[in-house]
Amino acid sequence: MRDVQLKSMLAEYHAHALQGIEQYIPDKEPRKYLYDLVADYPQRGGKGFRPGLCIAVCKAYGGTLEQAINSAIALEFFHNAFLVLDDVQDGSQFRRNKPTMHQYNNIGVAINVGVAMNVLSMKPLMMNANVLGPSLAVKIMHEADHMVRESLEGQAIELGWRKDNVCELEDGDYFRMTLKKTCWYTCIQPLRIGAIIGSRGRENPEKLNRFGYFMGLAFQIQDDILNLVGDEAKYGKEIGGDLVEGKRTLMLIHLLNHCTPAEKDRVRLFLSDASPQNREQHAAGILKLLQRYKSIEYARKIAKTMAGAALKEFYTVFAKLPDSRDKAFMENLISYMIKRDY
Repeated sequence: MRDVQLKSMLAEYHAHALQGIEQYIPDKEPRKYLYDLVADYPQRGGKGFRPGLCIAVCKAYGGTLEQAINSAIALEFFHNAFLVLDDVQDGSQFRRNKPTMHQYNNIGVAINVGVAMNVLSMKPLMMNANVLGPSLAVKIMHEADHMVRESLEGQAIELGWRKDNVCELEDGDYFRMTLKKTCWYTCIQPLRIGAIIGSRGRENPEKLNRFGYFMGLAFQIQDDILNLVGDEAKYGKEIGGDLVEGKRTLMLIHLLNHCTPAEKDRVRLFLSDASPQNREQHAAGILKLLQRYKSIEYARKIAKTMAGAALKEFYTVFAKLPDSRDKAFMENLISYMIKRDY
């Protein structure tokens, strides 16, 4: 499958989820300060990985778009809610090439919109009962509950590292944090939900955990790399934002463990600065250190390793399924995640 075809399928499945989101936004007041804003981030576009995975896995197991669509809508609701709230917590300035919600509005309104989106995501999950029956609908509700809790725990770990200026970290710490913050809600849970629906509950979703974990790690490491060296117009966020925000990426952890003691003190001081404006002034110097110690190259190698592990798991888990357009989509999505430039 060529990248053009893969992107076309992502766009197709994402469009179905976005159309569904519009149906679940209440047509009532207060529009200006809430419901019109709920539609903002989804309408900006995005990659559509989460609904794409959910729908594709469901269809690969013999299910249909109609059976998966409510869950895909909920996943996209959750995703955009996390983005709105993450942008507030990180102090991000841009999202998908536009000012973040709290930048063009205010922090209070943005937080309220993010919470509202999480609440609205419950309705399509409840509507699953009409399509899938109550038993499967409850299973998917449990999956969604687990996904949200894991994501909140991962976010807490990352925010805590920044709050306490934790600099004594290893690769394994980053992997565990990313498992919770990214892997569950970006890959593992969409895969599990799609398999549960498509197999009518016969497939053991635990079989997909390793596949989703490795895929999620490859995705997040590539995202961290693009934040440092990507094309801002394509990436849609400010380049170097993770450095300014003090995020403990795999590259930064590699640098802290390989630079000289004096350089480590410099990085630690940079990360301890409470002023994002001051960190922004000195971020270029930290980027030079990352390049000097080949920390970005190291992260690229790890991302490729994780993608290779994901591919191995894919062949193990999906070998028994008949060949199909959606099965090929999932296989090719693995390499696309680390080749993408946005």
